[in-house]
Amino acid sequence: MERLTSPARLMIVSDLDHTMVDHHDPENLSLLRFNSLWEHAYRHDSLLVFSTGRSPTLYKELRKEKPLLTPDVTIMSVGTEITYGNSMVPDHGWVDTLNHKWDLGVVKEETGKFSELTLQAETEQRPHKVSFYVDKSKAQEVTKELSQRLEKRGLDVKIIYSGGMDLDILPQGAGKGQALAYLLKKLKSEGKLPVNTLACGDSGNDAELFSIPDVYGVMVSNAQEELLKWHAENAKDNPKVIHAKERCAGGIIQAIGEFKLGPNLSPRDVSDFLECKVENVNPGHEVVKFFLFYERWRRGEVENSEAYAASLKASCHPGGVFVHPSGAEKSLIDTIDELRKHHGDKQGKKFRVWVDQVLATETTPGTWIVKFDKWEQTGDERIGCTTTVKFTAKEGEGLVWEHVKQTWSENSKLKDDSSWII
Repeated sequence: MERLTSPARLMIVSDLDHTMVDHHDPENLSLLRFNSLWEHAYRHDSLLVFSTGRSPTLYKELRKEKPLLTPDVTIMSVGTEITYGNSMVPDHGWVDTLNHKWDLGVVKEETGKFSELTLQAETEQRPHKVSFYVDKSKAQEVTKELSQRLEKRGLDVKIIYSGGMDLDILPQGAGKGQALAYLLKKLKSEGKLPVNTLACGDSGNDAELFSIPDVYGVMVSNAQEELLKWHAENAKDNPKVIHAKERCAGGIIQAIGEFKLGPNLSPRDVSDFLECKVENVNPGHEVVKFFLFYERWRRGEVENSEAYAASLKASCHPGGVFVHPSGAEKSLIDTIDELRKHHGDKQGKKFRVWVDQVLATETTPGTWIVKFDKWEQTGDERIGCTTTVKFTAKEGEGLVWEHVKQTWSENSKLKDDSSWII
């Protein structure tokens, strides 16, 4: 969050499973649509927050499986853990808040008396969260009796039932809603309260997100019964909370437009590379546009035409240099010629490309240094590079690529010099 010196234009706080991530979308198209919109239009002045029921272990597993962007803040374990940035630095102030009237030993002792509860995996048991599976028909009865027993033991807890089978026991001060309220209070104290905040969810443990004052909310079209029931009983007259017509990340994009929170046309929804223009100089847009074209070129979804090749070369400085991850140097013009040879070579191979953490700095008037991570995936194999680009503004022609340097990402298991083009 420290990279922003002023209030974020938009803060998106999104659940992951079945909200940001559509597990019924094998190509991850809705997620990739969101990714390109975020990096093109929002990364530079907005905040992305993931709020998930997953523990850190399962969250990291999901990151390996899906093309997720890197969030500014990660809220995990149903709002009981808050971390910041790439290195996921924990918020110790939040930990202190949660310790009030909480005793993990007592919770484990009392829940052990309920045969209806089946303990979830060890990775899902956290310092401020105990998680079980429970049959839907028994959930209400168990929740009521367990709550009474823990209260008699002097604890102040919250029991959340979601997903038709998950039962989480947390400190009363925990949960996705309280974690968001804490984050907003913290940002306000720093003079950085976001101009707008959009909460996004699909299940019962997301309901609290929509109860925070002055926050917009979207329930994606595939929202579960328990969340729709909560909405009908608590928020049906709230114009700031909508039930989207689109699934998962598509519903988030829809809500951005419906609430007029900013641009909501994803570059992935623009069919013609040559027509993909923006009014103002935007290095992030140039990066997103180029690598989206690169994906379509190798998938054979755009025509192998002289017009495209000429357009790409025109956007490169005549003396522009590309430093390959191997350390080898070649001209950018030669790199474009090399790319031409690979037209359609990934057709039918589930090949996707995305960029993450696109951050531009104007070093001198008309010159930008842009840093980002570029990923490409073929089937289940993923490979990535940390990339630095120097752009210069050319009057009447927008931005020109002057220098590109790539090094293998620490998170990339594959490092194949021979197959990497740019």
